[in-house]
Amino acid sequence: MSDTTSISVPVSPFLEGVAKQGLLCMLRNDWQAHGRDWTRPGFRALAVYRFGVWRMSARPWPLRKALSLAYRILERRVRVRYGIELPYSAKVGNGVVIEHQNCIVIHGSARIGDRCVIRQGVTIGNKGRSDPYGAPVIGDDVDIGANAVIVGRITVGNGARIAAGAMVAKDVPPGALAIGNPASIVERC
Repeated sequence: MSDTTSISVPVSPFLEGVAKQGLLCMLRNDWQAHGRDWTRPGFRALAVYRFGVWRMSARPWPLRKALSLAYRILERRVRVRYGIELPYSAKVGNGVVIEHQNCIVIHGSARIGDRCVIRQGVTIGNKGRSDPYGAPVIGDDVDIGANAVIVGRITVGNGARIAAGAMVAKDVPPGALAIGNPASIVERC
């Protein structure tokens, strides 16, 4: 006898958030965070990212395949035109602001909290081939300065600030300021 119970496919908590909140609601939040200016490259990159996450919930598969093709075209255009690489597999919270364009690379396994600010030249990635999915976890309300590099399986606490040009490879406590190469903690709020 075979059991005819249905098998449920687990849905990631992030996809559940997109489904509950809705694509248009998330786009409106990003638009407001970017000063209600839809022409800003950071907003456009986040809009393509949100579309890429949303398309993964599309059913049936032929529709998702067509949406995936559209996403790939848009994602490559954003990457080439604005220099912002933000794959759909990354987890990005609400109200994130990408201040400037060019040389922004975010690893596909990275997690970025709500209301963070990311400036030009920021890299959020892994340390190397030995840990390909070891990307940083950025808390809420984190301010990341221009040309900062945050690498490895580390955590940047809520409200922390990363100075321009800092190279962060160790955990940053909540409310701290990380400065220098390699980064050191110089103050806590």
